[in-house]
Amino acid sequence: MRGYFGIGVERLSKPVNAGNLFRSAQGFGAGFLFTVAGSYQQRRAPADTSQSTNQLPYYEFDSVANMLLPDRCQLVGIELIDSAVDLPTFRHPIRAAYVLGPERGSLSPEMLEQCDHVIKIPTSFCINVATAGAIVMYDRTVSLGRFGERATFSRNPGAPPVPHVRGGQKTRLKQD
Repeated sequence: MRGYFGIGVERLSKPVNAGNLFRSAQGFGAGFLFTVAGSYQQRRAPADTSQSTNQLPYYEFDSVANMLLPDRCQLVGIELIDSAVDLPTFRHPIRAAYVLGPERGSLSPEMLEQCDHVIKIPTSFCINVATAGAIVMYDRTVSLGRFGERATFSRNPGAPPVPHVRGGQKTRLKQD
């Protein structure tokens, strides 16, 4: 899969859920993890059995204003608000940083203002931060990965992935 992504939480309220989110992020191939206006201590999050912050770059930003993302990285807020795009219709950016709000709240107005995109999981109420993050990362993997057609029933393995086709060899003309 081309590109990269990172995932983080603004105003973290439950370290155990962040631990679960960060462990899932490592499993889905995240390039970095972050928190904004809230610190994460792995020892307070026993769900992070892979100790993801020791395996991946981890950044703590003390405020939205001090948040720094890689060049051309698009910030994607995950929030259950009316103006958000439904996840099943969203095209994930090749370079993205996903941010979720705290368990007992929403993304701040400052964070929403910084977001290039805001998406929502089509549920009837807010779900657990770690679960929401895992759903978005799974959707990214399925959307941007090279998978074959889904199986029609459980004993059918489905179609194999379409092989990558490369173009012919290109040569550059030397200019004098």
